[in-house]
Amino acid sequence: MLDFVVIFTKGGVVLWNSNASGSSFASCINSLIRGVILEERNTEAKYFEEDHLAVQFKLDNELDLVYAAVFQKVIKLSYLDGFLTEMQLAFKEKFGSIPSAERLSEEYDFDREYRRVLSAAEQESAKQVKAPKTMRSFNESQKSKKTVASMLQDDKKPVEKRVNIQESPPAPSSASPSSSPRSKDDIIAESRRKMREKLGSSKKTSPVDIKPTKAAASEKAGKKPRVWDLGGSSKDAVLLDRSKDAPEDVQYQNINSDLVGTMQGVIPDLDVESEDEADYQAESSGDEEAEQLVQSKTNKRSGGGLLSYFKGIVGAKTMTLADLQPALEKMRDHLISKNVASEIAVKLCDSVATSLEGKQMGTFDSIASQVKEALTQSLVRILSPKRRIDIIRDALESKRNGRPYTIIFCGVNGVGKSTNLAKICFWLIENDFNVLIAACDTFRAGAVEQLRTHTRHLNALHPAAKHDGRTMVQLYEKGYGKDAAGIAMEAIKFANDTRVDVVLVDTAGRMQDNEPLMRSLSKLIKVNNPDLVLFVGEALVGNEAVDQLVKFNQSLADFSSNENPHIIDGIVLTKFDTIDDKVGAAISMTYITGQPIVFVGTGQTYADLKAINVNAVVNSLMK
Repeated sequence: MLDFVVIFTKGGVVLWNSNASGSSFASCINSLIRGVILEERNTEAKYFEEDHLAVQFKLDNELDLVYAAVFQKVIKLSYLDGFLTEMQLAFKEKFGSIPSAERLSEEYDFDREYRRVLSAAEQESAKQVKAPKTMRSFNESQKSKKTVASMLQDDKKPVEKRVNIQESPPAPSSASPSSSPRSKDDIIAESRRKMREKLGSSKKTSPVDIKPTKAAASEKAGKKPRVWDLGGSSKDAVLLDRSKDAPEDVQYQNINSDLVGTMQGVIPDLDVESEDEADYQAESSGDEEAEQLVQSKTNKRSGGGLLSYFKGIVGAKTMTLADLQPALEKMRDHLISKNVASEIAVKLCDSVATSLEGKQMGTFDSIASQVKEALTQSLVRILSPKRRIDIIRDALESKRNGRPYTIIFCGVNGVGKSTNLAKICFWLIENDFNVLIAACDTFRAGAVEQLRTHTRHLNALHPAAKHDGRTMVQLYEKGYGKDAAGIAMEAIKFANDTRVDVVLVDTAGRMQDNEPLMRSLSKLIKVNNPDLVLFVGEALVGNEAVDQLVKFNQSLADFSSNENPHIIDGIVLTKFDTIDDKVGAAISMTYITGQPIVFVGTGQTYADLKAINVNAVVNSLMK
């Protein structure tokens, strides 16, 4: 049973809904718009769940509409796909064109068509449901028809004799009756007689078995020359016969190579995207010669002629999946070469195909330009933060409330957690916050000494004399082999007592598959309840970024006893200066978690910490 059905634009304007009092389902529809449609995650499933409700939806790219049906999650409705398709056709048939800005405020009376389509879908689904097969009774079975007499063995029926393995079974002979006993010599003599008869019959040949000789076979199998109805003389046939060497008197005509031309070099590979992009640039440049060249190319591809010329000028083409597939495959390979995880590249291209399929392409647009534009918009939306992370503002708010602002850093081994923690610490000091660093990496040798060195250097750069006698950086350490969650708790309590503004908690690096260490990290976050959990990842990874983030998030959720566990809030992307234009890890990490990249680590000094430039990253990916 459907609870709520709604038709709305991709911009969020509701055109029609089945229930006027559908405010209880508004949050579910809004979550669908924010989490799926705006982020273009349409290809993962045309199905969305929130709490006890589920939404199945269908996109109409031609009219930019969304058809959605809300129902209880425990109910499985098999007819929803067909119902949404029929509702889309009925809505198009009644209202036709794309709703303009003036028509969005109109009331769309679609109740009667909705009830008709829903009733037809339910009836069709009821026909397909087969009634459960009833079991036969005993009287209807074959076993009930058997009698006791049929089960007993008939004495008159001959009983099959067992054959002795050592001796051959006695064969009946016309000379002696079958009942008389036969000796072994008689059996051997009978067998020899049969063998002689068999050998004698094989030597005789029938007239049918006589095969023709090789010479006769070759004469019979030889191919006879074909005689044409309007054929010429035998001399012409000789000239046309290419199976033998040509006679000396045959003259061949020399071909003019200037007219035909010669082929030099290699045949270039088929390039789907470059040719379309060149056409698009030539058409948009306004150059007459370029436009003529583009038009000649178009005529060659479409077969030429005056009709094909008007076909290229007049009318817009509806893009199909077959038209988009070559450009999408080339774009997918391009994204993978830019270090985007292969799984994410496939999902991005599938999402672009879903958003473009069925749309009208402009007269002077090309498939490659449409795919590139749609993918660029999708990448910008993915990298743009879905929520605000303003550490300076949040730290000031915590300072006014009289408590320290806590950030926990986590990640795998060797990505640069301690180094980038020191860079963020320097940035906070530059904004006049005093910081306490909690050395909770009690496993790696030299981890505490590394933080101690950073603390000494940072205090040298910002001595207490320049900040009214305040020590800007302090280190809270308890050595090695201790409980990291307990050290972090003591550090936060010490910061609260000494009026420290920000606490930065350094944790040990751990692989995402190490369950004991992941349980320890989940315990550290649960006990201390930080304001921000940052995952530190390096920009060098490709497919590994997906596995790391998925398993870190899953472990933090599974190993926490809280109803709403605290998972990763943001990402610090390190070693960004070592990858040139292969910046695909930023897309992979943001796509998986949906969380923003807060900082980008570059260079070797404390000041080499930057915020991500979304447009610059997207341009690097698309060039």
